Amino acid sequence: MNVLVTENAALASSASARPLVRIVIAGHVDHGKSTLIGRLLHETDSLPTGKLQSLKAVSARRGMPFEWSFLLDALQTERDQGITIDTSQIRFRTASRDIILIDAPGHAEFLRNMITGAAQADAALLIVDAVEGIRDQTRRHAYLLHLLGIRQVAVIVNKMDRVDYKAERFREIELKLTTQLQSFGLHPMAAIPVAAREGVGVATHSPETAWYDGPTVLETLDRFYPARAADELPLRLPVQAIYKFDDRRIVAGRIETGQLTVGDEVVIVPSGKIARIRSIEAWPVPRGEETPQQCTAGQSVGLTLDREILVERGEILSALAVRPKSSRRIRARVFWLHPQAIKTGDKLTVRLGTAESQAVIASIDRTIDPGELTATVANSIDTNQVGEIEINLSRPLPADLYSVNARTGRIVLEFEGRIAGGGLVISLPPSDEIPSRPANIVPARSEVSAEELAHRFGYRGSVVWFTGLPGAGKSTLARALERKLVDRGAGTVLLDGDTLRAGLNSDLGFSPADRAENVRRIAEISAHLARSGLIAIVAVVSPNSEGRDRARKIVGKDFFEVYVSTPLEVCESRDPKGHYRKAHTGDIASFTGVTSGYEPPLKPELRIDTSTCSIEAAIQEIESLLPTPNQVT
Repeated sequence: MNVLVTENAALASSASARPLVRIVIAGHVDHGKSTLIGRLLHETDSLPTGKLQSLKAVSARRGMPFEWSFLLDALQTERDQGITIDTSQIRFRTASRDIILIDAPGHAEFLRNMITGAAQADAALLIVDAVEGIRDQTRRHAYLLHLLGIRQVAVIVNKMDRVDYKAERFREIELKLTTQLQSFGLHPMAAIPVAAREGVGVATHSPETAWYDGPTVLETLDRFYPARAADELPLRLPVQAIYKFDDRRIVAGRIETGQLTVGDEVVIVPSGKIARIRSIEAWPVPRGEETPQQCTAGQSVGLTLDREILVERGEILSALAVRPKSSRRIRARVFWLHPQAIKTGDKLTVRLGTAESQAVIASIDRTIDPGELTATVANSIDTNQVGEIEINLSRPLPADLYSVNARTGRIVLEFEGRIAGGGLVISLPPSDEIPSRPANIVPARSEVSAEELAHRFGYRGSVVWFTGLPGAGKSTLARALERKLVDRGAGTVLLDGDTLRAGLNSDLGFSPADRAENVRRIAEISAHLARSGLIAIVAVVSPNSEGRDRARKIVGKDFFEVYVSTPLEVCESRDPKGHYRKAHTGDIASFTGVTSGYEPPLKPELRIDTSTCSIEAAIQEIESLLPTPNQVT
């Protein structure tokens, strides 16, 4: 990796009060990334003294015109081939920011390097040639930014001089690329017309683009916000080693995030043991000085605790109020580098911080080929492919979601004795084991048997769980099923998602964590009703497969998942309860955040499309699923 640290940038590094933003610049090969970066260095006076003149002289000796990209293409191989192979990090400063600009390769063969660069970034510039327009590689890079969790993006339409600065051409590219990005959930902060070679739109507005009233490139860089400083995040100290020194047990490790002060109360995860920091050790301690009383993110430290407890390598010292989760299961988005494809059932080693665990690939939900930009359902991930997988661990590891704390939300995968891939933790599904409960909590058992209840109601207690998009017809089917079963003498309870959110779950919002808790509560209620001999009829979107899988585990064998698979275009024409609107406007705002993230069931007990199947026929199919008294075991 090439690092260009300029004289001005070196001075800037001492100005700790200035925010530091890491920005990756990506796009198709030859669309002008390196030219734009070279121009930015020039416009911000970030070039070492004499650097520009020396490069111009070298160009003259070689008999070739000077290019701003020569400032970046430091490797001879890159100059000879005319492409950027590795990622270069360039540090400079704007009016209000210290910037680390990461120049990522645009050539299709170097997508791995592009991912390496983009994974370090807080924001991105996506550059497009005004003449060539959006290319396949542009779309691939846009999709990879989405996969890597980058949410701050600006579009640069370069080489406007070659299209005579026509506003129509700029608007055409802006609309197409903005629409493409929005389909990935990315909303560009700006789209900027630029002629980097001439300096138009880079640092100042120019008469050639008088029709444009948005920010320049430098103004846009100043609008990107940095990642939250590591010392502002909750405490995370992965334990590297424990040393016995005199009568002290010293816990050693590097503070990844947060701060520590002598006297702070901490929890050790996953053991859950709690202690206070008795001392922060230092070697040597200058004569007359005391040992440190505080330490912060980035420091490697040794600590002693106020009580004798067993602490092991791989555990994390955490803030008591905001601790990482500990789980035997990890759901991750991984980039696979090993020449041998990995498949469901393969064994590997997972490393997270200083911890490691033997693991098995439990499932591969989908794979994405960054080169072809195609997502497929598969049971293997090939070299250089991205995949979303679920991993079963031999022991619980402490972890954060990558979106919450990137430093404790990344994993490394080791396969057949070598580092084979890396990934981001996107969720921590509950482990299969039953969570421990306090010793004084003893659930009461009913004196009425399941057989007696089944004969009383005509059906065994069970849960019918309707899932599907808003407007698919879940509530309509649930009400019709309730009517049919009551007419037959069955005991039923209708649990509608909106009804529960108006009461029991009114304290929950719509974040991923709140949605998961909403589903968990409904599952617990449903399971209790089923054990009481009733049929719980649940109508709730429940968009995440892991939430529905957890509900199935809570309920057990009497859980019947009915996927109402009505197509999106039909759902759009109905209100959330399945009734047709008076007029179809095409407005799907109410579906935002649900349709884009809805994960259809892979193996439901029943699949029903209400646009092609009548209510009567659907209810007959559902009723056939329900066990009768003769099937009670």
